[in-house]
Order: sequence, then structure tokens, then C-alpha cells
Amino acid sequence: MREVFDESAAAGRLRVPVAAWRWATGTGLVPAADVGPGRWSRQVVEAADPEAVRAALRGIEAGVAADRLTEALGVPLPILRPRVTASAVGHLVRAGLLVYLGGDPQFPVVHPDQVAALARRRDLPALLDRHVPLGPEQAAVRLGVRRCDFDQVVRLGWLAPVATVEVDFKRQGGVTTVPLYDAQEIALLEVVHPSVDWRAVRTVRAGRRSPLAALTPVVSGEDRLMLAGVARIARVGRAAVVNWRRRHDDFPDPVAGTDVHPQFDRRAVVAWLLAHDKIEVPIGPTVATLVLAGVGVGAGGASHRFRLDDPWLTLADDAGGEDTLSGWSTDDDADAIAALAAGEFGAAVRRLTAPGTGPLAVPGEVRVIDRFRSGSGGLRLTLAWPAGLRGTAAPGPAGGVVRHGVAYAGPGEACVCARHGCGGVVPVSWCAEHGDAVSPVLEWHPGGGIRCTALSTSRTAAVGQTARATVV
Repeated sequence: MREVFDESAAAGRLRVPVAAWRWATGTGLVPAADVGPGRWSRQVVEAADPEAVRAALRGIEAGVAADRLTEALGVPLPILRPRVTASAVGHLVRAGLLVYLGGDPQFPVVHPDQVAALARRRDLPALLDRHVPLGPEQAAVRLGVRRCDFDQVVRLGWLAPVATVEVDFKRQGGVTTVPLYDAQEIALLEVVHPSVDWRAVRTVRAGRRSPLAALTPVVSGEDRLMLAGVARIARVGRAAVVNWRRRHDDFPDPVAGTDVHPQFDRRAVVAWLLAHDKIEVPIGPTVATLVLAGVGVGAGGASHRFRLDDPWLTLADDAGGEDTLSGWSTDDDADAIAALAAGEFGAAVRRLTAPGTGPLAVPGEVRVIDRFRSGSGGLRLTLAWPAGLRGTAAPGPAGGVVRHGVAYAGPGEACVCARHGCGGVVPVSWCAEHGDAVSPVLEWHPGGGIRCTALSTSRTAAVGQTARATVV
């Protein structure tokens, strides 16, 4: 009588599909192998409930799973993020993130519930980078450049294939060996090579020579950094790197140079910086959320929400200048933004949430000044507005300019009006000290704007000139 069962024998003993047994063991419905890898004792097999094992099995093809994971990354997909492919699902199975239920191991059948759980994970982009290698076309998308620009990266010796795969293109050339590249190394290129103007590489026009073509390839085994180069990658001062060498015994040893000017292997340094959390792997572009509304008669005033990938916000230094915002957009969103801004008074920014600044709002005069199609096919949109109109966005998703003023005199202790960092205050509908008579003594202007800052600096003088009243 059999005492030890592999997965096929165990499935046969229970009269269930092998895939059902795999799913049951992978999810804990039956205990893990207790005799050895992939081997179960009679007691474990006979204790399993065949109906429960059979009922738990559901499967979807790798292509369906890939589409669901792609949808989880965002609709539309953000720039710098290729679609998840069926072969990627195979890599996720081999990484232990999905249970193999059958079919071609390269394009396996997996369980929909487990795919859904993986899609809900906030670190899904990082997991894909860590476990799924990319072909040249996918790698170019991940880097946000043209294929010819990515080929320059390979020529420079900054990346090397980690594997290959045989692809049958049939009439287009038969079986071809395609190199695969580590997605995490691709994502790190911006960090590891900070001297490259990656924004310029991503926005080069079709048919133009790659900015990377003028660079000299590294000699094999001689991609080296000095202390200043390490500091630039980690975005710290040179003294910090010197301190790391002194404090950490595992800091890479120099491979060349002198005691005063040592040189380090770039790959070894990057691996150390990652291991010690001195740098992070970019998982995708930063994103700005833009809430726009039309301005003027017939515009309606309804709010419309848009997404701009890899935003670049430039704020003017004085009220006479102009603020600009650029970012990657879809064609449909770009058309909708242009339509909102096409009126006589432009559009209004109800709320702009972008990295590096607090939420902004602009009452009007927002217009589209450029629509640029890069060589890689992305559409980059640029908006502009008078800097003097820039204000602080009101709380809440709808946004709108927070209207507040700079007091002519300081408020009393009993005043409950909300004070802002710029020196302005927001009057409530009724103030315990001033009642509803606050507005006449306030000069209203967009909060957080340049005029607000200028008025704040002159507030002391204003108080002296208006000492006749102790109102907000």
C-alpha cells in the first residue's frame, strides 16, 4: 500500500485534477508537503476533503491574467511602464508570487483570486521590476525613450542581457533570439547615470540623432566612480560618502586610483547603496493631478480631472512673470484640456497637486502653449498662466482658490479667523470679535500667490498706518 504521494498520485487518490491539488497546497487548503519536497504522507492525503479541493479550483489563462495586472497599473498606462505580458505571468509564477495550475510553464494557467490579490498590492510595479525581465522594445518603454536610444544605452555598456528567449516571428524572419534585460537595472539608469539629461533623451524628436550617441562606451570592467561620483548618485555630499567608508566595513573596496582619490566599481557601489537604503529604485513617473474648469459665459464651470505624468512645474519669481506646467498626457486628455482653455478667458485650475509644491489654484487665463510629440510617441503638453494669479487651492477634491486677505491690523485673542503662513487670514462667516463686518477691511487676493507674499512682507507697515482700528 502506497505511503508517500507526489502531486499526481495525491490528485489521483482524491480523484481531483492535478491543478486542483496544486492550488489546495499552494493556498493552505491542505497541509504542505510533510515527507519531502513535493511529497505527502498517506495521512495528509486521506485527510483532505476532495469536494473542497475540487470546488476551490478556478483557472484563467496567462493572457487574461496579464491584462488584469496591466489594468491595475493604471488606465491609461503611465509613461515608463510597459504592458504586462503573458510571459511575465510565467516569471511571476517562477518567483513564487502565483501558483502554477497547469498549461505551458512559460504561459501558465493561474488562479483569478490570486491574480486579483496581486493586482491590489501597492508594490505591484516594484514586483514586476524585480522579477520580470524585459525585451528591447519593452525596455525602451520602461525607460521612456525610443528604441534607438535604448540601443545606445546597450552600446555604451550600461546594460547587459540577463537572459535570452527564442521568439518565432514566422513570416517576419522565423525564430529569433531576443535578449532580455533586468527591469530594475533599467529603472535605475537615471539614478546611476545622473549626468545624463534624461528629460532631453525622452523628448528628442523623431528622426533626430540620439543625445546618447556622442558618449563614449565604458571599457569592460572599467566602469568606475570617484567619491564625488558616488555622492552624486546618492544625492549627498562627498563628506557623507567618506563617512560611510569609515563606518561600514562592507563598503566596496577601491579597484583603482590612489588613497586620496580612490576609484570604485559602479555596479558594486550601486548594489551597496541599494542594500543600505541610500537610493531607491524608481517604480514609475511622478504624477500630477490637474482639475480644470472653463471660464466665461457658456463655459459651464464644471470641473474635469486630468493626469499628467512626469510633471515639470516652473514658478515665476515675480508677479509679472508666467508659471508653466508640462507633463505627458493622452491624446484625449490633451484635446479636452485644449478645449477648456480655448475660450476668451482661458481655463481655471481648480486644483493642481504636483510633487514639490503645495496644492495650487488659478482663477483663470490658463492656456495651452505647446503640444509636443516625442520620437517615442508620447505627447507632452505644456500649460501657462500669469504668475500673479497663482493661489492656494481650497481643501477638497473640487479645489478652487482659497480667497483670503492680509489684515490691516492684528486680530484680537478672541478672533477665530484662520491664519495662513503667508500672513493672511480666512474670515469665518461670523467672527466672535468682529461679527460679519470683516470683508470691508480686507484686500482680497489669491492665497499663496506672489502678491500674497509681497503683501505679507509689508504687513508690519500696514499695521502701523492703520492703528486706528483693531479689526482683522
